Amino acid sequence: MAKIALAIAATLMLAGSAQAQQQPAAAPPPPLVDWDKIQIRTTDLGNKTYMLTGQGGNITVAVGADGIIQVDGQFAPLSDKIRTAIKEISPLPVKYLINTHYHGDHTGGNENFAKDGAVIVAHDNLRIRLAAGTTNGLTGAKLPPRPAEALPKQTYFGGSIAVETGGRKAQLTHVANAHTDGDTWVYFADANVLATGDTFNNLKRYQNIDFANGGDVRGMIRALDTYIKASNDSTKIVPGHGPLATKADLVTFRDMLVTSHDRIEKLFKEGKSEQEVVALKPLADLDSTWANNPQHGIGHTRNVYQSFNRL
Repeated sequence: MAKIALAIAATLMLAGSAQAQQQPAAAPPPPLVDWDKIQIRTTDLGNKTYMLTGQGGNITVAVGADGIIQVDGQFAPLSDKIRTAIKEISPLPVKYLINTHYHGDHTGGNENFAKDGAVIVAHDNLRIRLAAGTTNGLTGAKLPPRPAEALPKQTYFGGSIAVETGGRKAQLTHVANAHTDGDTWVYFADANVLATGDTFNNLKRYQNIDFANGGDVRGMIRALDTYIKASNDSTKIVPGHGPLATKADLVTFRDMLVTSHDRIEKLFKEGKSEQEVVALKPLADLDSTWANNPQHGIGHTRNVYQSFNRL
């Protein structure tokens, strides 16, 4: 617990000084998905804590004596299946639904779980993004504001807060300007489980850096530094996407981010335009491992470049 406290303190300091798999800026339900075929799979993480996977961001569930804390909710068409999977774990109600960031593959079910009585909790920047609507920095695609029912009812403005129910405590900590400007990572100390949201994926693929909505490669690196300091070899890490991860997976992902940062920052400081940097293919060796396809590699290069152009 001392390591977690130190990591949270480091994050608070960074938040004050930071004005500082590829997804769209705020993914709507994929139009061609056959929702009936999607299965919600449950992984027992120990001490009444679980990871749920399906279509969209991973879900973490912690069961207390009188209720459940849930982290993220995937797409709206899957809410019934997610409810069923949770009921198979425990008949208790979901008291809190924590949003790690605003993207629709993590917040799409907000309205449905709120109607069940769950209190949605998130950083206030997430509430602002959902309420105002967003624009994708790479494509220019716009998504409309979400209805009031989808918005968090309990928010925090920086640093860290805790939510508790029935003896279970989730520590929520903001990482400034990382995947977005409203990212929250969640730690369950009694189970040594850390949920990262999309500041990290375990797909061994580039992660979208939503620069148009506050994302920044420097914040992503700060996030990984925080998780590495906070975790140990026994920590169970629930990534935004992909299978359950370990501290070693965090290190691998951070190395990719640092290489991307260093190479593109150098070109940016030399005065190269985004188009010139893309043409130079500075991450060609990384793309062979981390890109789904050539366009994915270009998107990552643009995201990192625009991180430096953002401020």
